Amino acid sequence: MSPDWSRPWLQPYATQGRALGQALDGGRPLYAALNAVAGAEQPRFVPQQPLPPGRGYEALLHGQRVCPTRENLHDLFNGLSWLHFPRSKWRLNALHAAEIARLGAGPRRGPLRDAMTLFDENGALLLAPRGMWDALRARDWRGLFVTRRGQWRSARLLVFGHGLLEQLQHPRKPLTAHVLAAPHALDSIANIDRWLAAAIDARAWAAKPFAPLPVLGVPGWCAGNAHESFYDDPFVFRRAGRSDTPQQRTLQAAA
Repeated sequence: MSPDWSRPWLQPYATQGRALGQALDGGRPLYAALNAVAGAEQPRFVPQQPLPPGRGYEALLHGQRVCPTRENLHDLFNGLSWLHFPRSKWRLNALHAAEIARLGAGPRRGPLRDAMTLFDENGALLLAPRGMWDALRARDWRGLFVTRRGQWRSARLLVFGHGLLEQLQHPRKPLTAHVLAAPHALDSIANIDRWLAAAIDARAWAAKPFAPLPVLGVPGWCAGNAHESFYDDPFVFRRAGRSDTPQQRTLQAAA
């Protein structure tokens, strides 16, 4: 487990990520390395074990405040997400627990749990002027990435989803985040976490209020996007209202 912390999508997490890497290189298991830097806001990280009968991950996390952790990159990035966004992660967990209590823990999660799982695995926050968000919602890719390219110097895309961070270890053009707009003025991860925890609303999120964004289109995230022709790929930068083919839906799900 040795991510390249100089990658632009990992830079917000690089300080604690490198500290975890040093602990892992020294022989500590991941759960112990996470506990060494976690505080009272985080769950207690424990080794992955078979879950008790009738107790899924979210129920165990909610009831015992423990986070089962495997020795892999997926759970390393989940741990980093807990370190940086504890309020938001607990808010998601509380809503999962409430939905499980209301509907049971069957194989069908329901629209709210589906949306929260999608964001937890694949979400990102766009902190940018309103015009950039409007362009994203309209899938005006040239407006977002070419016409407004200079605005990206003061904007930022912050990847929240630990599954997407894992996928980005092997970047490929179709990788797509499900993006929520956040206030442009938020100036720290802690403030973003406070805002996001308050913004996670059960009714609104059940409708999946996210916009798809192919993340390698972000200036500086891929050398190829320095050329305008990068955004002419209709397979990745799809127009609003365009129907996806089965192959495209498969790639979107994999992303």
